[in-house]
Amino acid sequence: MITPETAYIACRFFLDIAALYLWGSSAYLWLLIPASLSGNIWTRQYRLRALAIGCILSATVLALPFRSAILNGDWAYASDFNAMLDIISGTTIGTAWIWQAAGAAFVFLTYVAAPMRLRAATMTIAAGFLLAGLAASGHAAMNTGWLRALHRGNDIIHVLAGGAWFGALIPVALILPLLSDRQAGRNATTALIRFSTAGHVAVSVVLISGIANMFLIIGGFPLDWSVDYQLLLSVKILLVLSMIGLAIFNRYVLVPKLSRPHGSVAALRIGTTVEIVLALAIIGLVAWFGTLEPVAI
Repeated sequence: MITPETAYIACRFFLDIAALYLWGSSAYLWLLIPASLSGNIWTRQYRLRALAIGCILSATVLALPFRSAILNGDWAYASDFNAMLDIISGTTIGTAWIWQAAGAAFVFLTYVAAPMRLRAATMTIAAGFLLAGLAASGHAAMNTGWLRALHRGNDIIHVLAGGAWFGALIPVALILPLLSDRQAGRNATTALIRFSTAGHVAVSVVLISGIANMFLIIGGFPLDWSVDYQLLLSVKILLVLSMIGLAIFNRYVLVPKLSRPHGSVAALRIGTTVEIVLALAIIGLVAWFGTLEPVAI
């Protein structure tokens, strides 16, 4: 039988993927892609966007029952309204869930009610709000005073930078085939160059904030692999470095070849797909070790 802990990790995984995708893809379409191309790519993602909204709403509804079952050590409490009400009214977990619910509602209202010409902008704001709430409810809660505020701020920056990188990869994958199109090729090239420039900033912020976060949580490098948190964090770091290496290869080896008669579009599409797979693995690890104690007790 699936444990409440496993169910909650799966819930976090799908919520995080959906929120990061909506944030990064919407921000990219809003801020970096020429308007004539942005509308086309936005429309082509409508099914994926609807799936992401569904994941966010479902994960939010299920998160509280799962947490109730975890805290009380029994699946029966997943349907105990009073137990869930106690969590909401008397714990930091409940406060975090309220923020998550508000963020999910904001995302949904944006999806169904925002004017078409403003949907990328409003979805960026709504998904960013949701991600900020998710980041603020993590391990930063173990600190107090100004250190808690610093840790939460760093977490938010880390998540938003990572989401900007990961989420934009989906529309990038859709733009790449347009590079050879006579009408859309110029705009596609512009969008790709802008992604590359913004990607340098996002990766730098991810690295700096990730290192800061590591020292804030465990006080150094994750060298004690007898602690599951530190072992999984080490695997995450390895995957992030692999993703960065692949991104550098794509940018400085494959992209310069695009102007040649036999360009590297196919190879670049494969590289982008691998980056997406690595990002999904990283998000899965974070969903897992985010529920664990960072140091031996």
